[in-house]
Amino acid sequence: MARMCGRYAASRGPEDLAGIFEVEKWEPEETLAPDYNVAPTKEVYAVLDRPLKDVEDPQPVRQLRKLKWGLVPSWSKTPEGAARMINARAETVHEKPSYKRAFSTRRCIIPADGYYEWVTGTQERDLEVEGKKKRPRKQPYFVLPADGSVFAMAGLYEFWRDKTLPDDHPQAWWVTCSVITTEAETGPLGVSPADGPRTLAEIHPRMPLMLTPDRWDSWLDPSRTDVEDLRSLLAPPPEGLMRAYPVSTAVSNVRNNGPELLKELEGPEEGTLF
Repeated sequence: MARMCGRYAASRGPEDLAGIFEVEKWEPEETLAPDYNVAPTKEVYAVLDRPLKDVEDPQPVRQLRKLKWGLVPSWSKTPEGAARMINARAETVHEKPSYKRAFSTRRCIIPADGYYEWVTGTQERDLEVEGKKKRPRKQPYFVLPADGSVFAMAGLYEFWRDKTLPDDHPQAWWVTCSVITTEAETGPLGVSPADGPRTLAEIHPRMPLMLTPDRWDSWLDPSRTDVEDLRSLLAPPPEGLMRAYPVSTAVSNVRNNGPELLKELEGPEEGTLF
């Protein structure tokens, strides 16, 4: 089963995100530094609509929260599987035990600049198929909205209680999230690299589900709980909104982090199938 690689970039600050998503509440102490190589289990920003804690008013408030990427279901005995639950498939999110409750009532938007995906070279891919023990060379691409706007990824969030800790412990509660993915677009990219893929599907068979601004309020609305109604929000966005370009293989090492990772290369560093 093809999965996303699990890396993205998120450099926008809370003030910018608050303006873009009309956020009403965020805590300065939860500010995150720009991250150009977000990986599973890192803390990330998420936008969600939820009543404020310790406030009598039950009305949901648009919040910018800091969550951990890698969903831990509320019924899990341990959080050990979080790094494997970074993606939820749009086709089955409504029925999978780990995601269906969050899909019904705990949806969020995970803002990004764009995401990374890796393409394997033709010769290396053949060796993989043949089962030969050669580590494949892979060329990373950065995928982002062609107009430079925020990449609003559909997400889910969940609460998990660490019962080994007392109630007043700052880490007694985990708030975690997962990105919903869908089939990659097969239509032409809005902007294609000079030497490389012409569609997202040529890079990888899956992509994060991007929510266009007209769906943000509906997606975040916790009062919408009907599964069939919610599934209509999982339709892919119009094609042609994205661009992709090759970036340095330095991004393949999660320890590397900085705006230089987003620099567009004139051509792939590693030979690919294109």
